[in-house]
Amino acid sequence: MKVLHLDTNHPLLLSQLNDLGFTNHEDYTSSKQDIEAKIHEYDGFIIRSRFKIDKQFLDKATNLKFIGRVGAGLENIDCEYAESKGVKLISAPEGNRNAVGEHALGMLLSLFNKLNTADSEVRNGRWQREANRGVELDGKTVGLIGYGNMGNAFAKKLRGFDVEVLCYDIKDNLGNANATQVSLSELQERADVLSLHTPETPLTINMIDDDFINSFKKPFWLINTARGKSVVTKDLVKALKSGKILGAGLDVLEYEKSSFEDMFSDNQLPEAFQYLIKAPNVLLTPHVAGWTIESKIKLAQTIVDKIKAIFL
Repeated sequence: MKVLHLDTNHPLLLSQLNDLGFTNHEDYTSSKQDIEAKIHEYDGFIIRSRFKIDKQFLDKATNLKFIGRVGAGLENIDCEYAESKGVKLISAPEGNRNAVGEHALGMLLSLFNKLNTADSEVRNGRWQREANRGVELDGKTVGLIGYGNMGNAFAKKLRGFDVEVLCYDIKDNLGNANATQVSLSELQERADVLSLHTPETPLTINMIDDDFINSFKKPFWLINTARGKSVVTKDLVKALKSGKILGAGLDVLEYEKSSFEDMFSDNQLPEAFQYLIKAPNVLLTPHVAGWTIESKIKLAQTIVDKIKAIFL
């Protein structure tokens, strides 16, 4: 079987597939149009988020048997159309779930204890102890929306704290020893912290808007390590200004390109984003929650293992 690699990944992916008898070709620079012209030669291809895999692309891939996406989500692929053509879709949420769980916890603790602000102030010769008095996680109720691989990983990290963890998901019967599954209305009634662990779907795009935020009984903290387009940034800013949202840890932004490699196609910074980058109660990272040294290895290994299980 011939496999085309469209994004760079850990070298074990190439070496192990080669050892299993696959023929590997690499093309990390050609245009989508150029890839379409030759994709019919391949039985499979492996991608991260370089470009959208749409109907036109899939129609050109006449010999395609599988798509491997080295990451958690499949939103850059027309999954329904691919599956209608008998193409196996392989993703690797198991590979970076631990990294995401740790990053979400790190963001939350940093926000609670004002670590980013305090660090900056001390480096600039300012020693403000009272202004940097933190709050404790113990005794809080943490609400998770989405309880798949990522939500489970974060809930597991929270076991060392005296917190109550609630989860809401469109699927039933997902609660376990680490989180109690509840309705969305109950989560909004009780949560002090909201953490998002959802894929990008029509249901989740613009999910966190004015109405959603104001449905929470208490002011709350927001963590988003999932997908940027789930949060309407201007509504988030409005809630930060009013105090309805006490602080936000954002690893993803609605302004990101679909490749996740950059935010803006030009140098125009939206007004809402200009507020975020100056807000002391906002912590920003560049879509790296699942981007650790270890997860790079685990993501590649997961793809190899799944291909092997299906085809060998």
